[in-house]
Amino acid sequence: MIERTAYLERLETAVKRSPITSLLGPRQVGKTTLARHFAKTRPSTFFDCELDVDRRRLQNPILALGALEGLVVLDEIQTMPDLFNQLRVLVDRPQNKTKFLILGSASPDIIKNVSQTLAGRVEFVDLPGLRLPEVTARESRRLWVRGGFPRSFLAVNMADSIAWRSGFVRTFLERDIAQFGFRIPSPAMRRFWTMLAHYHGQTWNGAKIARAMDLSGKTARAYLDILSGTYMVRQLQPWFVNVGKRQVKSPKVYLRDSGLLHSLLHISDWEGLFSHPAVGASWEGFVLEQLAYTLQLREGDMYFWATHNGAELDMLFFKNGRSYGIEIKFKEAPKVTKSMNIAIETLGLTHLWVVYPGMHIYPASDKITMLPLSEIAQLPTLISQ
Repeated sequence: MIERTAYLERLETAVKRSPITSLLGPRQVGKTTLARHFAKTRPSTFFDCELDVDRRRLQNPILALGALEGLVVLDEIQTMPDLFNQLRVLVDRPQNKTKFLILGSASPDIIKNVSQTLAGRVEFVDLPGLRLPEVTARESRRLWVRGGFPRSFLAVNMADSIAWRSGFVRTFLERDIAQFGFRIPSPAMRRFWTMLAHYHGQTWNGAKIARAMDLSGKTARAYLDILSGTYMVRQLQPWFVNVGKRQVKSPKVYLRDSGLLHSLLHISDWEGLFSHPAVGASWEGFVLEQLAYTLQLREGDMYFWATHNGAELDMLFFKNGRSYGIEIKFKEAPKVTKSMNIAIETLGLTHLWVVYPGMHIYPASDKITMLPLSEIAQLPTLISQ
């Protein structure tokens, strides 16, 4: 078992200041394990909303939960959406002494009325798959190839890891999507998901994908939003500036877990990945997820920028009123490009880092630094200087 100390600390902080804490992340990422570990440190009661016995206990939630004190954990709460209204009633009682920790595998955006119902009462903590600071340096390649789902990463061998990921995809398509309330044929969603894997790291072209699958543009967009809302896909939104240039206005699409990406592309090992045409795109998505974790950036905190003339920036983010850029290169010795200088000038970047798979940090110019992936933990300190 890998201790996820940083997330235990985030839960501790959130539970102290909010009546409801929502721990969100994809299926099988370790939410239940983390919540049980956290609950052991205090008086607590645990409900699994997928178990019949606990669902029966919660048939009258006001009676079942109203008399409890300490911490109450409600796992997979999205399967019982009526509970959200009842939680609002309970935490608004003047005599309420209970803290609630709710676990879910779907974002508030696709659970009807959740954000509105619990507005002002809930704090969100996102739990992704395993990230670089949680594994040793020598395991970084395995993390990239296998992905961050604990059972995939910790599997005894690659064959077991591949088998787990295959089972995960099948269960997600055949059971989980239906439990979220969507009636979509699993073969259609598998085909769509596989197609997205081939477009990983590219700008979303809904019309092209819809034509290829014989779908309407609206349906293709709905499929994309479902995979995004269940933490399978990241939509990196474009940033616009008034520069008199035609800018890209569609999001870039990434599969969040590199292991699932490789399964859908039938990449089975390091040698297969290294020789695959998608290795650069896979590296870009993998690094992007590590950066989001390191810099603690949520969906609306990070962007990309591109013009139709070819200038682009892989990642743009803001800290303390300043703008910063990231370029991601799968090269041992990346070079400064014209596009980087255009991005610095056009976007007014304070600094730009080029993240690459090398070993050394070194300045390439006054505002550009080459930064190995193994050293990205230094970014928060570099930004604060």
